[in-house]
Amino acid sequence: MEEADGYLGVRLVQRATGPGLVGKQEAAASASEGDRKREQEKLSGVVKNVHRKLRKKYREVGDFDKIWREHCEDEETLSEYAVAMKNLADNYWAKNCEGEGRIEWCRSVCQEYFLNGGVKRVLEKDEKRARLALAMATPAFNVQTSEKKDDYSASNGILMNLDASISKLLCFSGKIRLLDVGSCFNPFLKFDEFLAVGIDIVPAVESVYKCDFLNLQLQQPLQLAQDAIDAFLKQLKNPIDSLPGELFHVVVFSLLLSYFPAPYQRWICCKKAHELLALHGLLLIITPDSSHQNRHAYMIKSWKTAIESLGFKRYKYVKFSHMHLLAFRKISLQTTSDLVSRNYPEMLFIPQDFNHIDEEEHPDASCQDRSEMEDDQIAYSFLELPDAPYDSDSGESQASSIPFHEMDDPVLLLS
Repeated sequence: MEEADGYLGVRLVQRATGPGLVGKQEAAASASEGDRKREQEKLSGVVKNVHRKLRKKYREVGDFDKIWREHCEDEETLSEYAVAMKNLADNYWAKNCEGEGRIEWCRSVCQEYFLNGGVKRVLEKDEKRARLALAMATPAFNVQTSEKKDDYSASNGILMNLDASISKLLCFSGKIRLLDVGSCFNPFLKFDEFLAVGIDIVPAVESVYKCDFLNLQLQQPLQLAQDAIDAFLKQLKNPIDSLPGELFHVVVFSLLLSYFPAPYQRWICCKKAHELLALHGLLLIITPDSSHQNRHAYMIKSWKTAIESLGFKRYKYVKFSHMHLLAFRKISLQTTSDLVSRNYPEMLFIPQDFNHIDEEEHPDASCQDRSEMEDDQIAYSFLELPDAPYDSDSGESQASSIPFHEMDDPVLLLS
């Protein structure tokens, strides 16, 4: 009986203290989560404020060269930005990302393209198209118009270049030379298949080189063997002011282009990427957008047109829940000289380019009904984009219901 009373007493004590203890633990966990969320919001605010101030200055002054020069000289703001971005990436984005992240997507595209036969497949398709164009342009009965002669010569030249490219790339070996622009903390350095070079105006880690990509000087391509080029990259001096052309297999713009307040600056970046890439190299662009896939379809179509005018062809496109991910392959060594006069730079716009200053300063007040222009864009988008992300070269859609949580803040884009 005494044992039973003792057991009952213990149970009564447990019942009395148990819920209180659990409640305290839940309260502590809730407080910890609240502190974590506030810290994330604070770091996100640092990032968004830098972008917002740049756009505001650009609207007020209009001289993007002057604004960018002053921005690069503001070391205090840049250092604060670099620390905030690294903390967000290390402590929040990586832990919240349940699906494939932006870095993993870049890696998988490069592996598929360079190491698993992707480049060979797209070049063989290019060859088939060129042969078809050659057959269509071949004059019948020896009657040649000047237009057919031009088509025939162009197609024949493309065909010869493709044959040489396929033979060269079938022998691809060694590491994939990758330039990560606006790298901050050099996330590709940990992957064995890459010889990664990270550059940023204010690096967050020692492995990233200090470099202002907008004002990077380009030199003649190196006439060296692949291993010699690899050795050259391993001996780069900090800071980087110039680089040879056609040096990299991959150039990555991860959350970079939306950093700049002017479309022309984004255009300069894409043009320099083209010059730095070897023929058939990849330009990978990740840009934030928390809207549904078709909301800014007009912008993505515009970007595709502008970037392809430089000598690229879109290779892949995927929409994650908080960003667009695009891959372009370089299909020509030269770009035409009249692209600026044809207004291509202005086609690299982002939604914030059209916001008013008061909307930037009070983003919560900017949530309003869609404009007539946005309604037109949405209607247009149903004609332009498939229901699933699209692979331009394969002609097939890629299923992408992947939850992407890296920018649940959202950090960079206030759509």
